[in-house]
Amino acid sequence: MPNKKYDIERDMQYLQLLAKSFPNVPAASTEIINLSAILNLPKGTEHFLADIHGEHEAFIHVLKNASGRIKLKVDEIFGEYLPAQAKKELCTLIYYPERKLELVKANTEDLQEWYCMILHQLVRVFREVSSKYTRSKIRKSLPDEFSYILEELLHERPEEADKAAYVNVIINTIISTGSADDFITAMANVIQRLAIDQLHILGDVYDRGPGAHIIMDKLANYHSWDIQWGNHDMLWMGACAGNDACICNVIRLSLRYANLLTLEDGYGINLMPLATFAMETYGDDPCDAFVPRLNADDKSRFDQKTIRLMTMMHKAISVLQFKAEAQIFKRNPSWKMENRCMLETIDFRTGMCRLEGKEYKMLDMNFPTVSPESPNEFTPEEAMLMEKLRHSFRVSEKLHSHIRTMLTHGCMYAIYNNNLLFHASVPLNEDGTLKSVELMPGVFLSGHLLMKRTGMLVRSAFQNDTTPEEKTYARDYFLYLWCGKDSCLFDKAKMATFERYFLADKETHVEPKGAFFRLRDKEETADTILDAFGVTGDNRHIINGHVPVHVASGESPIRANGKLMVIDGGFAEPYHKETGIAGYTLVYHSREFELVQHEPFTNVEDAVREGRDIKSNMQIVENIGRRMLVADTDRGKELQAQIEDLHELLYAYRHGFIKEVK
Repeated sequence: MPNKKYDIERDMQYLQLLAKSFPNVPAASTEIINLSAILNLPKGTEHFLADIHGEHEAFIHVLKNASGRIKLKVDEIFGEYLPAQAKKELCTLIYYPERKLELVKANTEDLQEWYCMILHQLVRVFREVSSKYTRSKIRKSLPDEFSYILEELLHERPEEADKAAYVNVIINTIISTGSADDFITAMANVIQRLAIDQLHILGDVYDRGPGAHIIMDKLANYHSWDIQWGNHDMLWMGACAGNDACICNVIRLSLRYANLLTLEDGYGINLMPLATFAMETYGDDPCDAFVPRLNADDKSRFDQKTIRLMTMMHKAISVLQFKAEAQIFKRNPSWKMENRCMLETIDFRTGMCRLEGKEYKMLDMNFPTVSPESPNEFTPEEAMLMEKLRHSFRVSEKLHSHIRTMLTHGCMYAIYNNNLLFHASVPLNEDGTLKSVELMPGVFLSGHLLMKRTGMLVRSAFQNDTTPEEKTYARDYFLYLWCGKDSCLFDKAKMATFERYFLADKETHVEPKGAFFRLRDKEETADTILDAFGVTGDNRHIINGHVPVHVASGESPIRANGKLMVIDGGFAEPYHKETGIAGYTLVYHSREFELVQHEPFTNVEDAVREGRDIKSNMQIVENIGRRMLVADTDRGKELQAQIEDLHELLYAYRHGFIKEVK
């Protein structure tokens, strides 16, 4: 590095702190060499997923197969050397080592020979996926019990004659000591881990599917990930914070899709008080609009008595929801949502509903708990029920643990390597300019400041140092984020839940979308947003989800001349008919962006027994034109800044400003 003058006196306090970690010239020099070498490694692989919606088996399988990257690596390594079936078996072993080993041991005559063959194959895959990482990073990913052996196998080359015997002895000893199963499992897990360097979740872990809690368990222990909160995540965060309307919405959606596993089994939410109340209140009501949406498996899993109970519970919680929402809307007039106090729109004498100056006939007028004079008030029984439900959410330790994980790893938006990530939208005016939104009474913000302050408001609902008034507003605001007109997570004129249940006229079901969704195909719209968020560079993008891409109808996830990528492909089973596929993964490695389109995942049993992987189609979205290095990434900029600081520390040592510790 050329000679450079430093303002040592200005930086002395920082340099003295840095000197505690690098106490002399050799230590600082070694770190400069190490960081400089890292800058020239290939960029790590990033995976982007959106709208998982509780489909835990498909999600976990996509993590295990790295969106098909592991299969590609196996094909590249073994080519024609291994037949297709053998490569499929090897991939399945990497994805599900414990379960595949059980099958192999039950059906293999010469297990010792198989162990020897498969261990050599796994070592080759291990070497390939670890090639872009430093020894230090690889070491941190290794299990303690096998770290030394794995490092030896990684860095020794059996093709060299003098090393072949050494490697073979290691592998044979692993087998002879009865450690082969544990070693294979450990190596498979390391391969999975190294195949994905950073995982980005663009919102909506919750609702629809049965295993959101299982997904959160997986993420809580994942090596490197972040999340941009989605509207369904926000609903569960609000329920955890004690927002009555969010609690009701969470339960209503679970009943609507006949999915109570996350609520009851995952988080221990007690729904017995709701069931008792529903049977007493709606026992003679057919509740036709509230029959759960059942798929083929549900119809065989639930008997008619259970379906009937869920139907009554569904109506009971829906009415409770409309009351809870109205109470919050009334409490926050700045939101201008009092026109969504839906029970007030009913004329109980005529059975008509009045919306926007027009009258519509109600499909159902059985509201035994609604008083025409004060329709938004809870009855004493409803108030008691609401308190019991609120208590159940409040004392669920696992739910609170998962929401803390969401808060730790999440935010409203993020910028990684010139990619702007958010779940749904950036509110815009009709001319494509950023829309100023009233976040709190008298506080108007737009763009990145709106999202940043929204994230701070969300966090304040869980903090103890906020005033009671601030905490109440923050708790209420979860509902606005779920269904507010200018919410970054909704951005529609209304949420027509009431209309879909009670009005036949389809025109009332329409939820007009905000300007962002009408303008997002335009490149200038993407540029306006990227400029406002300070995202620069030739290869910059917006990546989001929220609105399913109707692939079956010819809709493309790539918009705005390649600057906007919408990767909600419908992981959840209810969306499969709508989208025609079963989810997207966006993969950003050192050479290109790849969009991976997934077909439905059957189940783990089929994957293990038949080697049935998710069928995925890969499309190159953008070829970088050269291999990106760590130096080209945000992490590279951070490392370069650290190198500069260390050079300044060297200068301070060599010119006597700071004394070395030998």
